[in-house]
Amino acid sequence: MALPKFLKKIDETLFGRVRNQFALMLEKECAGCESLLDVGCGANSPVRAFSKKIPRVVGVDNFQPSIDKSRAAGIHGEYRKMNVLEMDKKFPPESFDVVVALDLIEHLEKKDALRLIEVMERLARRKVIIFTPNGFLEQHEFDGNRSQVHISGWEIDEMRALGYRVSGVHGWKALRSECAYIKWKPRKFWVIVSVLSLPWTTRHPRRAFHIFCVKDKLPPRKDR
Repeated sequence: MALPKFLKKIDETLFGRVRNQFALMLEKECAGCESLLDVGCGANSPVRAFSKKIPRVVGVDNFQPSIDKSRAAGIHGEYRKMNVLEMDKKFPPESFDVVVALDLIEHLEKKDALRLIEVMERLARRKVIIFTPNGFLEQHEFDGNRSQVHISGWEIDEMRALGYRVSGVHGWKALRSECAYIKWKPRKFWVIVSVLSLPWTTRHPRRAFHIFCVKDKLPPRKDR
């Protein structure tokens, strides 16, 4: 049953910004950047929420159907189909203010993901942003894309050892499963519990479902 209008307004006021936590965190980190490279951009990248505010936004992916869908949605200004591990052959060092990989490194073997992170750090002038599940999360092929299978898992301590500051995203880890779906019923109730857990898990990322990792190549601005 649909919520009455006044309840919808209350819901949006109370939970709207918290529910959109990831997009807001990402936009804040990218504020003031003139260029962004979206590595493994897929069909519906989260940068869609603010990509029009950045003069140059480039999406890179090796799956043409995803590029076609993203181009049709107008998410990025430019697209390149390529192996992400070879980006440094196509772009010179420090080509972009910010380089992001959102839900990507878990689809690679560890050695390849570590190599990718090195490539991203060479291409970034200001910062690198990585978003990935907290630890290994099983995920199978879907949407006809074999690259959607999860191969590796990433822990908070290893990301911090690489120089990244880490925050938690998407609430209490125990509530979600493959593709971030809520595990339990009634789902509406557990979605609310997940939303309410966000402030806690942001500060305590070990309890969060996803981790949001940022490496500053220059000192962060005082207003962040």
